[in-house]
Amino acid sequence: MSPSSTTKRPVRIAGCSGGFTDRSRAIASLAGDPDVDAVIGDWMAEMTMTMHGSGKVKNKQKLAPGTNPEELPLEERMKTAMYAETFLQCFEPAIDNLARNGCKLAVNAGASDAELLALVCQKLVREAGHDLKVAWVEGDDVTAQVNRLIAEGEQFESLMHGKKLEEWGMEPICAQAYLGGLGIAEALNQGADIVICGRVADASPVIGVAAWWHGWTADQLDELAGALIAGHLIECSSYVTGGYYSGFKDLVKDKKHVNMGFPIAEVDHKGECIIVKEKNSGGIVNVGTCASQLLYEIQGPWYYNCDVVAELSGMKMTQVGEDAVHVSGVKGLPPPPTTKVGITAPAGFQAEWHIYLCGLDIEEKCRVTEDQIRYAIGDNISKFTTLKFHQNGTSPIDARNQDLSTVDFRIFAQSRDPEVMRPDIPNGFNRWVTEVFLQSVPGASLSNDLRQVVPKPYYEYWVSLLPQSELNHRVHCLFDNNRIIRMAAPTNTRTYPKQQPSYETENPKPLDSWGETAKAPLGYVVLGRSGDKASDCNVGFFVRHDDEWDWLRSLLTVDKIKELLGPEEYKGKPIDRFEIPGLKAVHFLLHDHLDRGYNGCSTYDTLGKNACEYLRSRTVDIPKKFLDRGRV
Repeated sequence: MSPSSTTKRPVRIAGCSGGFTDRSRAIASLAGDPDVDAVIGDWMAEMTMTMHGSGKVKNKQKLAPGTNPEELPLEERMKTAMYAETFLQCFEPAIDNLARNGCKLAVNAGASDAELLALVCQKLVREAGHDLKVAWVEGDDVTAQVNRLIAEGEQFESLMHGKKLEEWGMEPICAQAYLGGLGIAEALNQGADIVICGRVADASPVIGVAAWWHGWTADQLDELAGALIAGHLIECSSYVTGGYYSGFKDLVKDKKHVNMGFPIAEVDHKGECIIVKEKNSGGIVNVGTCASQLLYEIQGPWYYNCDVVAELSGMKMTQVGEDAVHVSGVKGLPPPPTTKVGITAPAGFQAEWHIYLCGLDIEEKCRVTEDQIRYAIGDNISKFTTLKFHQNGTSPIDARNQDLSTVDFRIFAQSRDPEVMRPDIPNGFNRWVTEVFLQSVPGASLSNDLRQVVPKPYYEYWVSLLPQSELNHRVHCLFDNNRIIRMAAPTNTRTYPKQQPSYETENPKPLDSWGETAKAPLGYVVLGRSGDKASDCNVGFFVRHDDEWDWLRSLLTVDKIKELLGPEEYKGKPIDRFEIPGLKAVHFLLHDHLDRGYNGCSTYDTLGKNACEYLRSRTVDIPKKFLDRGRV
C-alpha cells in the first residue's frame, strides 16, 4: 500500500502489542486484514528497559578483552540478545501476511539491541522468501552522553520528586532516552517496510506512520499532536477495547470479555482519528474505554513527545457508530528542547517471606509476629535499606471457606549487602524470620513456595530530562547498504515549566444541589483508570451523564482525594488536578506515590493500576437520582 497525495484518506494503523506478554497472534491477524495499512506495537516498559539495559552491560563485561560483539556470528549474538524475544514469536508467523498485503510494521521491540533485532528480522524475511525492506532507529542509548554530563556536573534532577542525582547515592550503569516518531517517518519515506526501534516513546510509531502517510512536516503541530493522542490510545493494545475498563460488566453481558479485539486508529489528514477494533473480535470501543486509556498515563494537560506537545484540555470523544469513537479537539504546541531519560543503577538485593494467618484477632496476630521478627533481627536492622511488614487482607467472621478467611502477612526486605539476604546462612534475613516460628501466634503457616526467599538483584530507575541536541538520532536502512540518515533535533521548541497547570474547579456547586443523597462507593456511578509513570501515579475519573459532570468536578477536589486515600495511603506528597470537560473527566497526578516505581517498589501495586479501583471503592454521598440509574 502507499499513501495517496490526492485523496488523503485516513491511514488505518493497528495496535498489536502493549507489552512483552501480549497475544502472539496479533501481527499476523492484523496484517492479514487488507484494510490495515500499518501495524505498530510496543514491547517496552520501564521494567524491560532496566532489564535489557543492565543485561547488555553484563554481557559486555563477560566478553574477552578486545572482543567486538558486532563481529561475532549472528547466531552467537542472538544467544545473549537484549531485545524483546517475544516479539519474534509474533513477527515470524506474520511475515507472509505483511508481504502479501503490503502492510508496514513499526515497533518498539529492539530494547538494547535494536540493530541485532533488525538483522534477525531481515534474516527471517529472506528465509521466508520475501524481500521486505528493514530499517532500524538508533539514538535511545544515551549512556555515554549521560556519563559525560554527570562528569561535567549535571545533576539530572528527578521528574518525580525534584531531588538531584547525587542524592540518589547510586552508580548509574546505563541510560535510555525516549525518541520521537519522525525517524520512523523518514525510514518509511526511504522505502522501509519494517522499522525496528529500541526505545521511541509509546505513541511515536503512530506519529511516524501518520506523518509518512500524510506527508506532514515538523511544523504541522496540530496534526502531529492528534497523531500523538491516537498513538497513546492504541499503543496499549486492548486497553482501549475493554481491557482494564471499570465498566467491564458491560462486556460480560454479551460475552465480549474474551478475545478482545486489537484497536485500529483511522488517522485523517487533520490528525483527528476514529478508534475502531479488528473485525470479528470481542471487546468494545466506546467513549468510556477510550477515555479510560487516555487518562491512564497522562500527567497533566500537556502530553509531551520529542516531536510535539499535545494540549488535552479541549479534546472531545464522540460515539459515531458501534465500536467507533471519533477523537478531536487536540491542539499542538512546540516540542520541548529536552526528552525524557531513564537512568538505571543497581540498588541491591531483595527477598520476601509470606506467613498465612487466619481467624480471629488478625491485627493482633500480625503485630505479635512483627514484634518477634524485629526482636530476632535486633541491631542488624541497620543492614536493610527497606524492611516492611504488610497485613494483606482481612479475615471476616463466618467466611464461606477457609481460604477467604486467610490473610497474607508479608515481610519485604531490601539490602545492598548480599550476605544479609542469603538464605543459607545462620545470621541473615531468612533465619531471622524462621527462627521465631515455633513461638508464633496460633495458626501461623509458612508459604510452601520459597522462590521469593532467594534474593534477587533489583535496580532503581531515575527519570530526568536530557537535551534533544544530545541525541544521536539516526535511521539505518539495511536494505540500502546500511545507509544512515541523521535526524536533527527540533529547532522550534518551547521550554515548559516543570509544574504542569493544576487547579481546582471553577464555580463549584454545593453538593446538596442534586437533592437527596445516599452513602455508596464512588465507583457505583464514577468510572476511572490509573497507572504509573515511574514513581508518579496518574488517576483519572469520569462520568457517563452530562448532569453528573458538575457533581463530579465539585466533589473531587485535591483535599477530597487525600481524604479518600486515607492516612495510610496518602504519602504527604503533592497532588495535581486538572479537568477535561469534553470527556467529563477529572485527572489527578499523585507525585512520587509508588515507592520508587516498579523496579524497587515494596508494595503490591507496583504499577499504580489498582489505585483508582481502591478510590472507587471508597464511599461518598452520591445523589440518589444518579444511583437510581443503575450502578456501573
